[in-house]
Amino acid sequence: MRGVEVVEQHAKSMINAVPGMPFLKWSINPYRGCYHQCRFCFARRTHTFLEEDGVAKWGAKIYVKVNAAAVVRSEVSARKWKHEQVTIGTATDPYQPLEGKYRITRGILEALRDYDTPVGIITRSPLVVRDIDVLAQLAAGPGVGVSISIATLDNALAREIEPTVAPPTQRLRTVRMLADAGINVSVALAPVLPCITDSKESIEAVVRAAHEAGAVRVWHNTLNLHDASRDSFFAYLRESRPELIAEYARLYRGKYAPRAISREIDERVRAARTDAPSGNVVRIEPKAQRQLSFI
Repeated sequence: MRGVEVVEQHAKSMINAVPGMPFLKWSINPYRGCYHQCRFCFARRTHTFLEEDGVAKWGAKIYVKVNAAAVVRSEVSARKWKHEQVTIGTATDPYQPLEGKYRITRGILEALRDYDTPVGIITRSPLVVRDIDVLAQLAAGPGVGVSISIATLDNALAREIEPTVAPPTQRLRTVRMLADAGINVSVALAPVLPCITDSKESIEAVVRAAHEAGAVRVWHNTLNLHDASRDSFFAYLRESRPELIAEYARLYRGKYAPRAISREIDERVRAARTDAPSGNVVRIEPKAQRQLSFI
């Protein structure tokens, strides 16, 4: 990958406690930084923890935890491990292009499978289908849920806000392949961008396409802007949507959009889910249909 500095490092621990989130207790992130370079990514701020630039360097300097699978295997084989759900990809995409070479996420999944630990995965990448065999084994055992993020079906807009991510149509094909393999797959309509992807028509299109592709559910969140993600997103507005700069400055005086905006988006998504073709929702066997939560 031209223009990307890859830093291999050895991690001391991999399974991280997530404080303050009752629906998400443990997380794993095989990489720090992300080639996808989504303009809205909240995780850009994690680069600042290393005194790195979370705007310019988020996709240009990626840390690879080369021993991650071995560390996870050590952690989940310990007697004190309670086999609670672990979510992979809360602060980086576990299936970004480097995964094709390093296969770290696959090794982590194999360790979690071997030690009876349920898994949630969040990704925007079709590369996840490479591991359908391991995912199917998890589905037949402790449980697995894969969440594919799709913010819009507009290919041109998707290219603006997610510069190196596969087109929405390709991600929908990924949903179908996972569903056909008996994997519990959801679509994350996330984040919803006020004034950009929050129209009734845009939301309905994603929800309908998700259900037609076999997703068992659609979940969403509204854009939040914090530190580096704010700088990155406003740089995008200056480049591509300068007419929205003043409106976003008004809406995002802090990290979150006004509650009224979030409630309106919530209602639009709720209405779209109600109208979705529920007959096309794939039914999963009860053991594999354990309720898995995602941020």
